[in-house]
Amino acid sequence: MLTRQLELTNEQTSPLFRLMWIHNSAETDRRHFDNNICAFHIGNGFILSVAHNIKSEALLFKSIDNAIFKTDILPHLNDEQTQLFNDCYPLDFQTNKRYINIINQADFQKIVDTLKQINFDTRWLQLTHRNICKPFLIIQFKNNQFYNDASLTGHFNQNTYFHEPAINRHTFLVEVELVEAYYNEDIALYKIVNTHKDVINRLPSIEADFSLLNDNQPNIYCLQSSPNSEVGKLINKAQIEGYLEHFGIFPDTFGGNYTFEGARYLIKGYFRFGSSGAPYVFFDNENDKFKVNAIQSEACPVQLSIENKREGNFQYVNAIASPLNIIQTRLQSHLTSRTTKIKLEK
Repeated sequence: MLTRQLELTNEQTSPLFRLMWIHNSAETDRRHFDNNICAFHIGNGFILSVAHNIKSEALLFKSIDNAIFKTDILPHLNDEQTQLFNDCYPLDFQTNKRYINIINQADFQKIVDTLKQINFDTRWLQLTHRNICKPFLIIQFKNNQFYNDASLTGHFNQNTYFHEPAINRHTFLVEVELVEAYYNEDIALYKIVNTHKDVINRLPSIEADFSLLNDNQPNIYCLQSSPNSEVGKLINKAQIEGYLEHFGIFPDTFGGNYTFEGARYLIKGYFRFGSSGAPYVFFDNENDKFKVNAIQSEACPVQLSIENKREGNFQYVNAIASPLNIIQTRLQSHLTSRTTKIKLEK
């Protein structure tokens, strides 16, 4: 089993990746990376992660097509606000886009406040829908070859590959699109798009398991980013401590608040903040391989009393995980379909 554990953290064999949204993905000197989340490949180009991050708000955008600016923002601004946006988002006449250029940091909050005032939707879901930014898998290696294969590396270009000397990594970008988001269960399904099939077939994957595990299930682990950096990977022991019929409210200013509901595991074990989307895996001794059974969804706090005060005094020693069992039928319908239609939600 040790060999299989190490494979899950090795850059050549791990199914764990990061998912990030990129503004100006085809403009190398203007790219911006945001909304980092864990994600993993379950085969055939299908990627699983959490859903709550796509309904969170970016607060502002790093660039915007001038046509969208003129129709959806400009008519709602007064003269002072118009000048503010012209200063902070100057127009590039060649691309017909406005790019962020905030020199005075006080203007940052003014932009955020103005966008809120005019009800401009900056949720990542909507920014994607408007083609303001796109989600990509971030795949990184210590050398400049995609899985040590020159022929696969040839499928990437200057827009989808770059060297990061500061972290000693070579970064490859693989575009994905949202297939379906299961918001109540806090799970999102993506599919790799605009990518050669040989690249997709080479990506390591992990088999999905739809059983509900017992609380005495041995050999359960969380596969997540390393404690001090998203670049590294960590696999650590986890334990099911209980079961929830969950209920929670996720605030959504534009789409309306929605609920987290359904069966969940209460998990004890190390997790880092920013590990949402990480897979909980267990070792299948009979088949000599790991399978993914659940997804890290939320931190679960224990409330402490410090100097006889409780408010705000939380210690996070448990996590809440969404078992794949709760979306089994819906997920399998996509996995077994010859053609999966991408669902674009406003």
